[in-house]
Amino acid sequence: MDRDMFFSKEDARGVKQPHDDPLVIILMIEGFNTKKILVDNGSSADIIYLSTFQQLKLDSGRLCPFESPFVSFSGDRVYPKGIVMLTVTVGSYLRQLTRQLDFLVVECPSSYNVIIRRPTLNRWKAITSTYCLKVKFSTKSGVGEVKGDQVLARECYQVVLAAKENHTCMTEEKEEEKMEALETVELVDREPMKTTRVGKTMGTEMKKKLVQFL
Repeated sequence: MDRDMFFSKEDARGVKQPHDDPLVIILMIEGFNTKKILVDNGSSADIIYLSTFQQLKLDSGRLCPFESPFVSFSGDRVYPKGIVMLTVTVGSYLRQLTRQLDFLVVECPSSYNVIIRRPTLNRWKAITSTYCLKVKFSTKSGVGEVKGDQVLARECYQVVLAAKENHTCMTEEKEEEKMEALETVELVDREPMKTTRVGKTMGTEMKKKLVQFL
């Protein structure tokens, strides 16, 4: 790895501190400058969302089957539309890398266009700094780098938070729908302390048998 692969105060210049912003960069994918790319050190798969795949006007015939699901940011299990190999360039001339990467094509809402995974960063021999919002990587011409877009990162993150809140509300509503209304039934006539609660939708005959049993 190049001797200059480190971060200094200069690398943090222009970044508003303090912050907890995600690292969101621009990469060239299939010849197009593509924004809203999340660098996720914890992800094990490179992902391109179907809407981005279509905006790049990529041929769906390039998709290969991929049947294993993964868990999205909202916690849902998602089945990819397929897997596709795309040409990606990181950095700028002369200090840049061009590699072919396998992407899972996913159809689900996202504020990001693409997610770059940990194994890809390792292939690039890249190091990241979320503090400096920058990626550095080794090339034959020296150390290349890509600076994150802090404004865009915050916009994307707010959308992610809003989506999580909506998902939580929907989940709570579904759980409420599953809860059946109950009514109090006396087990012994004129002894109000001896009661139980049963579902209001329970049939009369079943309710009678349950009370007799109790």
